[in-house]
Amino acid sequence: MTQTRPPLDPLTQATVTIAWVIVFNKPFYPVYVWYLVGNGVAASCATLLAAPLFLAIPFIARQSPLMARLALPIVGTLDTLFETKLFGHGSGTALFFGACFMLSALSFFAQEKWWQRSMAAFVFAVFLFSQYLLGPPLRVWSDPDLAILLRLNMFSVACLMAFIAIRYAGLETRRERQ
Repeated sequence: MTQTRPPLDPLTQATVTIAWVIVFNKPFYPVYVWYLVGNGVAASCATLLAAPLFLAIPFIARQSPLMARLALPIVGTLDTLFETKLFGHGSGTALFFGACFMLSALSFFAQEKWWQRSMAAFVFAVFLFSQYLLGPPLRVWSDPDLAILLRLNMFSVACLMAFIAIRYAGLETRRERQ
């Protein structure tokens, strides 16, 4: 006899949606860099290293919805840290910390406020680390290339944050007490 699993709660469903959007968009980033900048494609391919971690989130969600909701801002934060180290501060990759803060604020039920606070503190600590202790980028970019990367990343962050806001809009964040 097969055991059917209950459907995912709305917040976990939103988390899974965001993870899938990131997974499907990751492979295009090196293409954008190649097309817009014309160099640094090999370095930008390193951004694909986090794709399997984002891909794991929908599968984690079936076993532990809370772990999936924690994993998305954690993986996003560590990916942002890595990309900031790779591209440097001038590229605007650190702007993705904003999306991680947004996920920390939206991904938890009211009774999970300590997880929510912990995630926000984690993102902020990693952000501070990136600002003051990260050191020089792994790849040196020219000023014109950094300007292009900054515009690309600003647009990408705005799209991601708009999608997050739309996807989480109106979701219930209180669970019925059983």
